[in-house]
Amino acid sequence: MSKNVSENKNDSIKESGEGKTRLKLAIQKSGRLAEESKELLDKCGISFNKSKDQLFCAAQNFPLDVFFVRDDDIPAFVASKVCQVGIVGQNVLNEENILSRNQKLRMVEEILPLGFGRCRLSLAVPHGFEYQGPHSLQGKIIATSYQGILSHYIAQQNIGAEIVDMRGSVEIAPRIGMADAICDLVSSGATLAVNGLKEVETIFQSEAVLIRSPDITAQQNDILNRLITRITGVMQAQSSKYIMLHCPVERVEQIRRVIPGCDSPTILALQGRSDTVAVHAVCNEGIFWETMEQLKSQGASDILVLPIEKMLD
Repeated sequence: MSKNVSENKNDSIKESGEGKTRLKLAIQKSGRLAEESKELLDKCGISFNKSKDQLFCAAQNFPLDVFFVRDDDIPAFVASKVCQVGIVGQNVLNEENILSRNQKLRMVEEILPLGFGRCRLSLAVPHGFEYQGPHSLQGKIIATSYQGILSHYIAQQNIGAEIVDMRGSVEIAPRIGMADAICDLVSSGATLAVNGLKEVETIFQSEAVLIRSPDITAQQNDILNRLITRITGVMQAQSSKYIMLHCPVERVEQIRRVIPGCDSPTILALQGRSDTVAVHAVCNEGIFWETMEQLKSQGASDILVLPIEKMLD
């Protein structure tokens, strides 16, 4: 009996990565950033099998253990060294930093913006509210899930307003008489419109970021650097395109100036052609139909624009 228990324990240790140098990452288990965080890891070539209710799993092909937790718990997981890194919204990180008395939380470092989960924390009022600026909220009641950030803002603006804490459905507060205004996350503004509200002031801009603990071993730091290299490569690939075209030799310089975000394209000779070359370039800016039409007007032909799956400088 004890032998079986020992064998099972050894299997669990092997599966969880204990006994090895591994990096532990906390990401949102469900919600706004959950799927995009998992997609990012997938694009980085990091694979793991996760069942529906699983809160922990070990990557199969990279020294990384992934914890799936509530978004507002991620900063605490990193601060307490349960995990060395995390993916979290700047709004959550900032809110926890303001409200928490944990000094270790303030030492958590934001190391890389990830380019997804963009939103803004904004003030919104009913359409009938005569808003003339932040001072219009003097003496009013504001409902929010972000007491910390809002308190900091109204203190900076020298506004005397009452804050009502609401966890979800903040938009209905003015309609049911709980508040005169709200402060909530906004992406498209559609939810505000449905509830008869208008956005009047942005007080905080947010996106997903990679955070790290200050207490990390040299081996874990090496793994983190590898992870950052992969993430950076994925982000560069997403924002870049590969363009190929044929170009008259005498028009190469003019063509180069039209290709967006490209300083040094690759120029290749074409077999049997002395008057035309092939131009290949990685463009780190958008290539639109207008760009292609402009290239064609400069003498380019056979223009191909291709997506880039992976990049590594």
